[in-house]
Amino acid sequence: MRTHRIRTIAIAATALAAALSLTACGGEDKAMGTKPAGPADTAAPAATSTDDKARSASDAPEAGQPETQTVPAQGKHAGGNGNGDNHGKKPETAPNKKAAAAIPACTPKNSTVKVSSVSRPINHLLLTVTNTGSTTCHAYYAPFLRFDGAQAVYPVLDDSKPQAVVTLSPGKKAYAGIALLGEPGQNEPVKSANLGVGMVDKNNRSKGESTVKLPAETYTDGLGFVTYWQSDVESALMY
Repeated sequence: MRTHRIRTIAIAATALAAALSLTACGGEDKAMGTKPAGPADTAAPAATSTDDKARSASDAPEAGQPETQTVPAQGKHAGGNGNGDNHGKKPETAPNKKAAAAIPACTPKNSTVKVSSVSRPINHLLLTVTNTGSTTCHAYYAPFLRFDGAQAVYPVLDDSKPQAVVTLSPGKKAYAGIALLGEPGQNEPVKSANLGVGMVDKNNRSKGESTVKLPAETYTDGLGFVTYWQSDVESALMY
């Protein structure tokens, strides 16, 4: 009877020691940060490195700002407001060539010519064209002259070419000087009574001819010249 009690106490003591051992192991696991073996846990996401976080932050757009998009530097998207304007300003335009071309040449239809004698220089005449139309016209190049219906056009003095085409508003005049004779003794002077005056366009093509009466006792030897149209009398008679 006594032996049975001793064996029972020993078994109870062994059981208590085992329980205490298990309790101690559980506490040690908790203290070491480990946990008992059990069913496999679900794998946790891989930790993001500091560099990865920094790169992701730099790639992300700022708060409240739309992502930018590169577009070709052509067409209406290349700056401006999409309507072809540059920051609300209209683009500069080239000079209107059509408007400049709209000014017609001075011709017998919109102008009249007359010829008159002058005291200086000698053996010279003054040719005057007047814009009689209602719009501005250009007096292009030099007049085509024919004395008494001569076949050859009178020589033009190239050195008299002005810096710009003479433009005549309604009622305004342009002038050309006519030298009647060349060097003395070269050709026999011939008396002339009428003068054909041809006007030209910007391409130096004839736009019609007017015939005017020459001053009495007008002689020419065909070796003289006519100047380009000038804006004043002094320029026309300086040659």
